[in-house]
Amino acid sequence: MKRREFIKTAGLGAVGTAVAAPAIAQSMPEIKWRLTSSFPKSLDTLYGAAEVFSKAVAEATDNKFQIQVFAAGEIVPGLQALDAASNGTVEMCHTAMYYYIGKDPTFALACAVPFGLNSRMMTSWQQVAGGAELYNDFLKAFNVTAILGGNTGCQMGGWFRKEIKEPKDLAGLKFRIGGFAGKVLTKLGVVPQQIAGGDIYPALEKGTIDAAEWVGPYDDEKLGFNKVAKYYYYPGWWEGGPALHHVVNLDKWNSLPKSYQSLVKTASSLANETMMARYDSYNPAALKRLIAGGTQLRPFSPSIMEASFKAANEVYTETSATNPAFKKIYDHMAAFRGEQYSWWQVAEYSYDSFMIRMRTKT
Repeated sequence: MKRREFIKTAGLGAVGTAVAAPAIAQSMPEIKWRLTSSFPKSLDTLYGAAEVFSKAVAEATDNKFQIQVFAAGEIVPGLQALDAASNGTVEMCHTAMYYYIGKDPTFALACAVPFGLNSRMMTSWQQVAGGAELYNDFLKAFNVTAILGGNTGCQMGGWFRKEIKEPKDLAGLKFRIGGFAGKVLTKLGVVPQQIAGGDIYPALEKGTIDAAEWVGPYDDEKLGFNKVAKYYYYPGWWEGGPALHHVVNLDKWNSLPKSYQSLVKTASSLANETMMARYDSYNPAALKRLIAGGTQLRPFSPSIMEASFKAANEVYTETSATNPAFKKIYDHMAAFRGEQYSWWQVAEYSYDSFMIRMRTKT
């Protein structure tokens, strides 16, 4: 190739490159958001899920889309995270939707309700079976949209200062318990208290409350509940598979490029998967340490479980009679739950039951 032709060809290539670069830059605009969490930094599973999400978004965009994570209390208190996203104080939050049943009990259905779905069922219902579409239609009135961003798996029933053997033992009990479960336990005489995670220990230590539930062994050990309460009950029938969400201001969501919306959904799925994996990995060892340290592990008695189940169904009937949005979503979820357990009893339950019996023989 002649020198003049080479320079001419190279020059065209350089021009082509110069034209392409702005097009790429335009497709990945620089955006900075703030995310407020409902959880303290000490809980690396719950707060950590937002960090997993934020890091994934930044890495996928070469730091063009940065979402800074703030712990509960740094911008707003943990139980005001939804409000901050709704009114635009922040672009988004990471929270448990059942914290906001004071606004409308329908919020709980996106997170967890007594005798609801387990973690895999919750993911399936929301991502595949239409659950997310139903509750996001409800959330439009609050100027937010929610994306599944975590799950703890089935939780524990909490820490008690005294043994709870029969439903009558619940009467007058001041119990820190979040979400819809408080409504159910009120029917059994419990006095529910909704307290943010970081405030539970001092309330239990001072005797302001008689019992408290949070998540499970790993987080509960971190929070030190075993130091101020002796009896540890299971299962947390009010949280069979509680889902956490990235809740985004609707106006901000609609202003995002489609590619960034897709990325937020993908990163949220990673956060959901990571949170469940961490709890499954960390809880067994934590439970062993708690028991070795003197914790008394107890199952809720059949009479308490059955009384609670009856009370839950009464609350669902009462709430559905006066709240059309709740009824619509609850009926959809309950039908899905019935179909799921007709399948789980065949393979999943049979396999797990057998393997639990065999665990000491391998």
